[in-house]
Amino acid sequence: MNPFRSAAETAAAIGAGHVTSGAVLAECLDRIDRLNPMLNAFTTVTADRARARAAAIDASGAKPGPLTGVPFAVKNLIDVAGLPTLAGSKINHDHPPATVDAPVITRLEAAGAILVGALNMGEYAYDFTGENAHHGPSRNPHDITRMTGGSSGGSGGAVGGGLVPLTLGSDTNGSIRVPASFCGLFGLKPTYGRLTRAGSFAFVSSLDHLGPLARSVADLALAYDAMQGYDPTDPVCVDRPADLVAGSIHQGIGGLRIATAGGYFQAGASVDALTALNAAVAALDASEIVTIPDTHRARSAAYIISTTEGAGLHLQRLRTRPRDFDPDVRDRLIAGALVPAAAVVQAQKFRRWYREQLLALFQHVDAILAPATPTVAPLIGQKSIVLDGQEMPLRPNIGIYTQPISFIGLPVVAVPIPTASGLPIGVQIITAPWREDLALRIARALEAAGVAKAPTPKLEP
Repeated sequence: MNPFRSAAETAAAIGAGHVTSGAVLAECLDRIDRLNPMLNAFTTVTADRARARAAAIDASGAKPGPLTGVPFAVKNLIDVAGLPTLAGSKINHDHPPATVDAPVITRLEAAGAILVGALNMGEYAYDFTGENAHHGPSRNPHDITRMTGGSSGGSGGAVGGGLVPLTLGSDTNGSIRVPASFCGLFGLKPTYGRLTRAGSFAFVSSLDHLGPLARSVADLALAYDAMQGYDPTDPVCVDRPADLVAGSIHQGIGGLRIATAGGYFQAGASVDALTALNAAVAALDASEIVTIPDTHRARSAAYIISTTEGAGLHLQRLRTRPRDFDPDVRDRLIAGALVPAAAVVQAQKFRRWYREQLLALFQHVDAILAPATPTVAPLIGQKSIVLDGQEMPLRPNIGIYTQPISFIGLPVVAVPIPTASGLPIGVQIITAPWREDLALRIARALEAAGVAKAPTPKLEP
């Protein structure tokens, strides 16, 4: 079978009896064995667990759910029973193994999916590049000399390289959407509080989200539906009914008001980023341009909140094991610990005001388009990029278009757009809280039109 088939196609083939879960899994594990040394996406492969799960599914003769037999993997900050939850760090190797799976894993398995492992990531999720000082960099399947983006770098590389059709990542400031952009994937950052984060290692609890990456909109929708549901063990998970979306993604975009973010969201963008955005705008007839006020301040406020809250979480580790951190991560956390409290108070006040401005825009439009990253994937080890004619540090500036959205918790779907350079780049579809359904419908319209698509890399002769 085609290793780049979708999760939906895999589940359908198993459900129809054309192939067994065991055969799909064997193919998946073989591909991981052959290609992971090149891509460095997985830190652990749970082969024995996966084989037992596949055998149980095949022996039952029943189809447990819409993801029956679909292999998936999770960013290694999500608890997997029997494994220490690494969160991309050296320090967490010393932690005891998790005793139970995170709820998002349990829910995907209840839909029939099969966990095959844990994935590489930037240390403690404080990363936009996918370069890990302890486990090595994740490598982009479209050009292994380039970054996957981070911090969910292994999540992007594993799906982009066809190792698995579905992964989970986390997104604090853009860590699902950046790898989706660089690796040519669809990625969903849901509304803050929609999906439980219980059983995951926090970075910035007031900003953290979990969500899926996949090669199709249908796969995003299936995974999102499977993971929905209130969970009182995550204090920010909102107690509201599930809004299932898989059945509505094909409804089209008739009557939807789609605008494009101007100003800040196009300043600094490369030719590739603007060309991709314009392709989406043309396909959706999104001629209206909206200006989101003070977005440069929003990015600054997001940074202050991220670095101070992250520093607070790691203070004890910084005091006792400073040499075991990635030096770049350690220095940013130490800097966060030194930010004056007054600056944090101002950032939080601004955060509330900025959210109100965005919600007011959604009284007049249903969705807003914006670039996901300013450039295609940079080279591994690259330290700077050119933005608006100025050379700037790369690591803090990859997320210039994602940070201002994450920090107010809006749902976003990133869609991959091919470029003339041969590398993909992403466009964000931003909607009002709890309107993931609209973002996914628009993403599906772009996919159906052939504008958004996950490219197939050439990894083997």
